[in-house]
Amino acid sequence: MDKLRRVLSGREENEELGLTAQVLDGSSLSFSTRVKWFVICFAGGVLCSILGSALLFIPGGYKLFAVFYTLGNILALSSTCFLMGPLKQLKRMFEPTRLIATIVMLLCLVLTLCAAFWWKKNGLAIIFCILQFLAMTWYSISYIPFARDAVIKCFTTCLS
Repeated sequence: MDKLRRVLSGREENEELGLTAQVLDGSSLSFSTRVKWFVICFAGGVLCSILGSALLFIPGGYKLFAVFYTLGNILALSSTCFLMGPLKQLKRMFEPTRLIATIVMLLCLVLTLCAAFWWKKNGLAIIFCILQFLAMTWYSISYIPFARDAVIKCFTTCLS
């Protein structure tokens, strides 16, 4: 359990962190508090996404769908800040292996809201939500070793 705590907090066994580094890293919270807030934030994100999907079927619910679905993805994404800290989360998001997925995901978050509110194109908002889902999935599996390679191999064998 201690090894899991060190990995999630990003600390080495002999590394000493100052108070400022702990606050920026998010490790000033206890491990159990960080896990609780991760679960709360992630569950809230899933709940918002499900609620947004349900609102899609009511008349004129496209805007609410776009807002709740986007909010759900933002909450789910930010939930990992409680586990590893916001600074480390941002560093990992923009690593070369995740850079394209991160940019596409963040761009789709913004474009979904633009399509729903500014451009008032409901179909485009749904397309951007689908792209949000795909980008978030690709981003998430980048944290699992060899998962992207397995997905690519699966698709190439299915298509050939």
